[in-house]
This record gives sequence, structure tokens and C-alpha cells, in this order.
Amino acid sequence: MRVFRRLGAVCLGGVFALGQAPFDLWALALAALVGLLYLARRDTSARSAGWTGWLFGAGYFALSMHWIVEPFAVDAAATGWMAPFALVGLAAGLALLWAAAFWVGRRLHHGMFGIVLCWAAIELARAYILTGFPWGLVGYVWAPTPLAQWHSVIGPHGMTLLTLALAAMVACVTTARTVKFGLIALGGIILLWAGGTIIAPPVQDLDGRPIVRLIQPNAPQHQKWDRDFIPMFFNRQVEFTAQLPKPDLIVWPETAVPNLLDNAGPALEVIADAAAGTPVVLGIQREEQGRYYNSLVTLDGTGQVAELYDKHHLVPFGEYMPAAALFARFNILGLATRAEAGYSAGPGPALIDLGSLGTALPLICYEAVFPQDVNGAPTRPDMLLQITNDAWFGINAGPQQHLVQARLRAIEQGLPMIRVANTGISAMIDPAGRTVGAIPLGRAGFLDVPLPSKRAPTLYSRTGDWLALTALIVAFATLLLWKRRNPIDPAEPDA
Repeated sequence: MRVFRRLGAVCLGGVFALGQAPFDLWALALAALVGLLYLARRDTSARSAGWTGWLFGAGYFALSMHWIVEPFAVDAAATGWMAPFALVGLAAGLALLWAAAFWVGRRLHHGMFGIVLCWAAIELARAYILTGFPWGLVGYVWAPTPLAQWHSVIGPHGMTLLTLALAAMVACVTTARTVKFGLIALGGIILLWAGGTIIAPPVQDLDGRPIVRLIQPNAPQHQKWDRDFIPMFFNRQVEFTAQLPKPDLIVWPETAVPNLLDNAGPALEVIADAAAGTPVVLGIQREEQGRYYNSLVTLDGTGQVAELYDKHHLVPFGEYMPAAALFARFNILGLATRAEAGYSAGPGPALIDLGSLGTALPLICYEAVFPQDVNGAPTRPDMLLQITNDAWFGINAGPQQHLVQARLRAIEQGLPMIRVANTGISAMIDPAGRTVGAIPLGRAGFLDVPLPSKRAPTLYSRTGDWLALTALIVAFATLLLWKRRNPIDPAEPDA
């Protein structure tokens, strides 16, 4: 029986992963979450609960993040052997966090709500500890539904706590006395669904709004830095830039220019000539005193660099190597590094001035995954601007999940987002997370699309993660107070 329960936890984790893009089977994923919590309430010890959490997490992360093998296949001869270790290590490692939540939660309370609170807390911690990795948070299961609009109120971690609480209430339904919990959860979902449709800002009339040109060269990663292909991809972007009529802004993707910034003068002149006076935002690498940076620059109408931003939240093992000297002994190097220890980090979030369009918060690739980084802008911008090279992650789940998280950042901040990706998906996203226009995955092209205006500051943009943290502290305090007044902790929540 124990073997079947353990196997069931792994399978439920895989089903829960189907709630993420590109599947978006949110209802099936929620059913799996309810099933998991029902299993967990049958665990009679903290150790058993920990195994349930770990197995569920391993199944979830292995399927939802299977795209992690794609970067290692770019140079399969050199790094292909690392792919299975990366997938297994990532899934098993992240699952340990969920195992810890289940273990502590069971020791805290024999019902499910101790697990719910610890799980929500560990998901919040996952966004911060060891530089953070908040990919595929539990609350993202609502992304295809109107409930995603509640990100603007309680943020992603509030959504995780809410999701787990609702699932636990449904999982409590085993007797006639506990049907009320399921009815409350169902009513809550209906009200939240309706509320999401109400709080979403209306579709804007975009007539007369500034026009932004999204440039997507579609350079596969194994060809992007190949000397035989570099001119083709560069000229393709120049050709798209030169098309008439001219927009108000042109945006190229991450590392779009093959030269270091200090050596890119001739290339930037070519771009400026093609733009014919239109400002251009583009990704480029630069070197300063032996340090390399993954950067974004804006070119004015004369081709001069008007704004410069250096990426500050780097990808571990991709853009920099923790303990680089140690890993180098085993010939394990970063995937996208120029120097031994990879890129250097910029000073932090900063705004760039786009003239008549307003100010933008630049986000380079991975930075759009972190809600707290987006919330950490020095002042509120008029838009978010993400450039990325998702070619590292193929043309399936990885880029689509990245787009979903970009949409949620727009909702959280009540800001439009300009998103330009090397191989896709390039898109203009409005403050409600709706896609105004997009270039599909794996297609070269450009798109002229109007820039939506921003909405009023959202509650989440004002409070950040403090609201979710406060809710967790209050909930933990309430649970501990209840335990103190009820020293005999029942094995079942309906007892």
C-alpha cells in the first residue's frame, strides 16, 4: 500500500505540472493538488509526509522544467552529458524544499493546514534564497484564468497561499460534516473568478498611441555565434529596422549585436542609418576593466549610446559560476560565459528614459522571473521592457512559461510590457496581461504594435511581498494559538 501511495504522489506531481504552459490544464492541475493534500492527511508521521512532499515535487519539477536540458544540447559534444544531471538535480533539489515544508507542517499540525502554511512559506523563500528561483510557483496555475488578475492585489505568493488553502478545504471533504469546507472553497473560487473579471482594466483604445517595432531575428542558439551565420542574423535585424513607415521605437532582443560595445561603433552606425532617426533599444555585451556585462543600450537618432543598463540578476551556472575555481577542476563551466567566472552583475534595477514614450524598467531575460526585482524599481516607470534570448530553451515549454511570467509581472505592476525575444515569443502585453500583438515562436519577422498606457498603481506594486508575508505570520500565529488552547492535536481536521 505504501508503494502505491508513493507512486501516486509522483504521478500527481506530474499531473500538477500540466497546469503550466504550454498545457495550461489548470482544472486538472487543481484536482491533482487536492489529491496530493488528501494523501498528505493520511501520513501518520512527519517523515512520511516529507516523502510525500518530495515525491510530488520531484514529479512536478521534472515535468514542468524538462526544458532545462535544452541549453546542454546546444553544444552536445561538450555539455550534453550534463543534461540528465541538470534535470534530476534541479527536480530533486527543488523537491527537497517541498519535502521540508511537508515535514515541518506535519510536525506543526496533524491536519493539512500546517502543511499549507509551511508550503506557502517555502515558496516565498524560494524566490529569495540562494539568489532565488521562483519559476513555476504554485499560484501560477491560475495564469490562464481571470483569477490571475488577483496578482495585482496579493501578488504571486498571496496567490500561492490562497490556492493551497482552497485545495486543502476541498481535500477535507470526507464526511457530511465537512462538505461545508468544499462548498466554501467552491464559492470562494466563483467569487474570485468574478472579481478577477471586474478588477481587470478594460481593453484600451490604442488609436494614437506610440508605435513600437518588435524585432525577432530567430537565431537558433547553435547558430547564433557561428561566424558563418552572424552576418545573416545581423543583416536580418537591420532589414527589419529599415522598413517603412517608421515607428516611435525599435527594440532588438538580448545580445542582438555580435560585437562588444566598445568595438561596435561601425555596427551601431549601420543600425542608426537603418532606423533613420528612430531610437533603438538593443542587447549587447560589454567589457570594462576585465569584467563582462550582459547589457541593454538605447541608441539615439545619431547612433550614440543614450542609456546603458547592465543585467544585475544573473543565471547561476549559466551566466556565472558559483565557486568557479572548484567547478573548473572538473571541467564544468558556465553555458554562456566569456570569462572564467562568467558575467559580472550590474548595480541593480534602474530606469531608462525613452523620450516621449516615458521611462521603462529594463529586464534582461531571467530578471522578469522575479516579482521582487520588478517591484524594486527606484520609481514607478511607464512600462516594463524585457529583452531575452529564449533560444537557449528550445521552442516549446521554456519560452512559453517565460512569457506567462512576463504577463504576470505586467498584471502585478499595472504596466504594459514590451517583450522582445530572439526566437520568440516577442509580444506587446497590456497592464491586464493581455497580448496586444505577438510574433510566434521560431519565426523571423517584425511587428509594429501600439504601446498601451499604464494603469493606476496596483496594491501589490505598493506593498510587494509584505502582504503575503504578513498573512503567513498571522496564520502561523493563529495556528500556534489554537494548538496551545487545544493541546490534543486531532489526527483528522474534521475530528
